[in-house]
Amino acid sequence: MGEKNYAGERFYWSSPDGLTTLAGLGNELVLQTDYPSKERFRHIENGWKRFKKYVYGNHQGSNGTGPLLFGGFSFDPEKGQSETWSSFSSGSFFMPSMMLTKNKYEYSLTINKVVYPHESPRQCAVHFHKMERSVHRDGQHGAGKGQKQSECFLLEVASAEWLDAVKAATVSIKNKEIDKVVLAREVQLSFKEEIDLYSTLDSLQKEQDSCYIFAFENGSKCFIGATPERLVKKEGGTVLSTCLAGSIRRGLTPSEDLDLQNELLNDEKNLIEHEIVVRMIRNSLKDLCERVYSPEKPVIFKTKNIQHLYTPVRGYMKKESSLLHLIEKFHPTPALGGSPQQAAVEMIRDIEPMNRGWYAGPIGWIDSHDNGEFAVAIRSGLVDGKEAHLFAGCGIVEESDPAAEYQETQIKLKPMLSALGGNYHEQQ
Repeated sequence: MGEKNYAGERFYWSSPDGLTTLAGLGNELVLQTDYPSKERFRHIENGWKRFKKYVYGNHQGSNGTGPLLFGGFSFDPEKGQSETWSSFSSGSFFMPSMMLTKNKYEYSLTINKVVYPHESPRQCAVHFHKMERSVHRDGQHGAGKGQKQSECFLLEVASAEWLDAVKAATVSIKNKEIDKVVLAREVQLSFKEEIDLYSTLDSLQKEQDSCYIFAFENGSKCFIGATPERLVKKEGGTVLSTCLAGSIRRGLTPSEDLDLQNELLNDEKNLIEHEIVVRMIRNSLKDLCERVYSPEKPVIFKTKNIQHLYTPVRGYMKKESSLLHLIEKFHPTPALGGSPQQAAVEMIRDIEPMNRGWYAGPIGWIDSHDNGEFAVAIRSGLVDGKEAHLFAGCGIVEESDPAAEYQETQIKLKPMLSALGGNYHEQQ
């Protein structure tokens, strides 16, 4: 939808419960930052606060309606820029010109207009009527496309260096220099034909229905993925975060799947990795919330290709806190960075043989009442024409085996490889 008039200025978001879907077109307002580290969160929040002073009306519609920002942040702005991510800022959000929201069985259309001093009420009315008509005229544009199974070459980026990084990390952990670090790796895909984003999103929606499905278009590039990991959701004063760390593959039969599930629930390495994440999330929420609740033991969360240890953490937010303040506090969680946080990020910066860009960063939306939801952008890829860069990582602790961790990343690459389609040939 909207490809003709809004190519490069579109986003898509769907929650795993299927209750909320957002599709936005056009950049009516853009807030960007290249500030390093924590300053970027405050820069975006301050910009949004200044703008909200001039929002006309007191919108109190359904979840995900009215004026809102959609966007995200890079994983580590101090890593330095790479050619792959050159067009992505350390933080970038936009308020769409037009947005369709689906909440359960209810649909809402939001049309935003930034009004300048020289514009008359009549000019604004013409704008709204024109935008509304375009929905009926172009609503089916792009529908019905199908991903062709074209030939594709797959190149693993610095896999030997990644295995060496895992070995180096385990040595540091054994020497008590760090508790845990998450290391990610990259594969590059080259297709003979243009990648069909419609088909890719459709495949992710059908195959990964327990995940957040997202797409953020920035010019010719689109950051797209299906992540099972919520970072934080805020509705009024209620806050929900989820801890997803420790994983194992799905079984080929129900019996094997159950055996693997029980193995994960009793695996010391994965339980330690998970507890580190739960402890950090709870402590972060305690600083910003009145009360914090979480179960004592994790349960299993299953996606199509993998199953995880899962613990929800809930709290009731203090009045002086905000959603972006929470994101600043959380990012990166031990599930995506490691522990202690700063030491882990510095190690990733030094030994990980790639630039994560927006991979593993926070992505999501925030409305004018400080409600919203953010996920962690894993199981994702950056698509640019006929090429795609895919990313996957895993938590490294003292007992980690490089070969086993490599196989775990192979499993985590499957959702995006499947959604993109193609007959894959490894390129040496």
